Amino acid sequence: MREVGGFKMGPFQLMDFIGNDVNYAVTESVFTAFYFDPRYKPSFTQKAHSDAGWLGRKSGRGYFDYAEGAVEPEIVLSESLHHYIVDRIVIMLINEAADALYLNIASADDIDLAMTKGVNYPKGLLQWADDIGIEECVDMLDNLYDTYREDRYRCSPLLRHLHDGEMSFHPDNDYWLNTSSHSQAS
Repeated sequence: MREVGGFKMGPFQLMDFIGNDVNYAVTESVFTAFYFDPRYKPSFTQKAHSDAGWLGRKSGRGYFDYAEGAVEPEIVLSESLHHYIVDRIVIMLINEAADALYLNIASADDIDLAMTKGVNYPKGLLQWADDIGIEECVDMLDNLYDTYREDRYRCSPLLRHLHDGEMSFHPDNDYWLNTSSHSQAS
């Protein structure tokens, strides 16, 4: 994630930094807040880490070993696999950003600003979607869904609508950026 995606840390480092107990509790609360939508089902791996006391940095063990003298594991991946992993994670994040826009939680500009300034992502997720291509985003989500049959890979209605209409999140597309009518998309 750091080398290929330009992120400051990868997801496992982030979970260890925050704490697996906190991450799991937040995931459970999101799952409950979204009325147990299977798309937000908590990770059993994260629960197992939390139950085992592998809370991350604060306990000295999480996804990584933080004991004194512990050696950070060397990541050995082919370049294509490394890119696939980053793309898969970014596509999932893009899907959530598209849903936030679809549900009128924030404007496209505000979502991208929150991602770049709030969580220090290398670029806004909706801009990233435009850079990758909406068609590629939807195709990757559909392929993941077809492979795993898990709702977490269910494509956002807005992302699919943009795909079908050959549109994008780009700022010159004022319809999606500046109106609340996008939540009415079919």
